[in-house]
This record gives sequence, structure tokens and C-alpha cells, in this order.
Amino acid sequence: MVSAYRGEIDQIVERIPEQRELEDAVNEPDRVVPAIEFRNVHLAFDEKRILDGISFTVRRGETKVILGRSGGGKSTIIRLVLGLLKPDAGQIFIDGEEITAYDEQDMMDVRQKIGMVFQEGALFDSLSVYDNVAYRLNEQSVEEDEIEHEVRRMLQFVDLEDAIDKMPIELSGGMRRRVGIARALIGDPQIVLFDEPTAGLDPPTARTICELAIKLRDLQDVSSIFVTHEMNNVGYLSSEYAVVDEGGHVMFEKEGQTLCLINTEVIMLRDGKIIFSGSDETLHSSPDPYIQRFIHGK
Repeated sequence: MVSAYRGEIDQIVERIPEQRELEDAVNEPDRVVPAIEFRNVHLAFDEKRILDGISFTVRRGETKVILGRSGGGKSTIIRLVLGLLKPDAGQIFIDGEEITAYDEQDMMDVRQKIGMVFQEGALFDSLSVYDNVAYRLNEQSVEEDEIEHEVRRMLQFVDLEDAIDKMPIELSGGMRRRVGIARALIGDPQIVLFDEPTAGLDPPTARTICELAIKLRDLQDVSSIFVTHEMNNVGYLSSEYAVVDEGGHVMFEKEGQTLCLINTEVIMLRDGKIIFSGSDETLHSSPDPYIQRFIHGK
């Protein structure tokens, strides 16, 4: 995957001195329109209020980390983006297109733009890794040669090409999640939704999943929502960035005095409302007792 983007990365590096071209790129009309936007969205199930007038945007190439306790509405936001739920009030936009009232047929085209990574990987146990990753392309009747190329490309991205013929039962939990990410990336979606992708994983494996999300953000300009309740994930996503060295290898660097990440922000939900929106540094310095208890796992 890295080699596939090497030429594009070299071209970007070569253009850096050209200030006018950089300014033109930043001001492209398509980048001004958010990838995802919620405007005053409300949702309740019977008497239980799930979302109470929330508004936020996910910019192009930005990761929005959504924090909150179980039942706080985090995964509900993902289901709304996918059109699996409809809000009681408010508006939802994908790439500037309002999808609030779209029916199932309308949403099929919208979902083609979106990759979805589920909590448990959600693989088909009766299908091999190859067939799991190829599933969407098979449904679209894509030629087999193209399918194989794409499947291998995605498995290379998640460092699992050697597992291409294995069955899900033969995989560890972390490997299953990585196969789920490979499947979500088929078709090169520019929006990817992560629903608790590190739940139940050991810290090193969870870090690997976060690094894949960072690569998507920094090397492929993917916009994403990353739902989690784990503060370690916030640390990885908000303080590290991916670069490609001269040998074409992906490296992960930490932000420092000369670089501050602006393409990752945190939202915290409580009782259906957004009680925090901003950087991880601001989150940690918040005087709010609820936020401090959450940060310290209390």
C-alpha cells in the first residue's frame, strides 16, 4: 500500500515550495464542505433521550474521536451516518448532501462512500479472509482479476497478506479486526467509521489498530469517526502522525514543539449532549469533574 502511494507522496513533497499551489489546494471548494455534518440532531427511544440537539462537523482528512460511557449515544451517531436510524429532528449531511430523510434506496449510493469497521470485526465465519475482504466487490460483479488485486492491496495495508487463505476461526481477535478494516477499505472510501474497534484487545494490538487509523488519516486523507471509551486510543490518535521515509516505509512520529496536530479532535457525550469539543490537551486540562473522572477511569 505504501509503494502504491509513494509517487503521490513524492509529488506532494515536490510541490511544498510552491506556496501558490499549496494555497490553491487548501482552498479547494471540495475541501471546504465537511465530510460529515450534524446540525441540531435529536433522537429519543420512547421516553429515553439519546441525542439532545448535537451539532458537529468532520472536516476532510480529519479524525473525530467520540468519547462517552456505554449507552451515551456514541454508536447511535454511526448508525445515523449510515442511515440505519433517522433523527427525530435536525439535519445530517454527507459530503454536503443532506441524507436526513433518505430512504433505503437513496442510502445505498451514500454508503458506497463509507467504510465501516465494527467492534468485533463482524466477519463471515464461513468465508475465508480473501472472500470476506472481497465481499462487496463480488456483490458488485467486479472482474475477478481486479478483485484479487484489490484484496491483496488492502491486506497488505493492514499487514495481513499472509493470512489471505485463512478462515476467521484461525485468526486472533486483533487479526480479525484488521481484516475488518481491510474489508472496510475496499473501494477506497473517503469516510471510515470505527465503532469501538479496540474493545477487548490487549494494548499492543489496540495500538496497531490506532496506527492503521492514523495511516488512513495522514497518508490517504480519509475522514473518520472513531468511537471509543479508551483514553489510550485518544493519546495515540491525537499525538502521533504518519510519514513515509526515503525508503518508502511508514514511520510514526510524535507531535512536539514544532508540530501540533490539527486534524484530530475529541468530542465527549453525556446524557445526549456534547459536553466537550476540542483538542486532547484541552480535554485533559478541563476542570469538569465528570471529564476528569472519565479520563482517570472512575
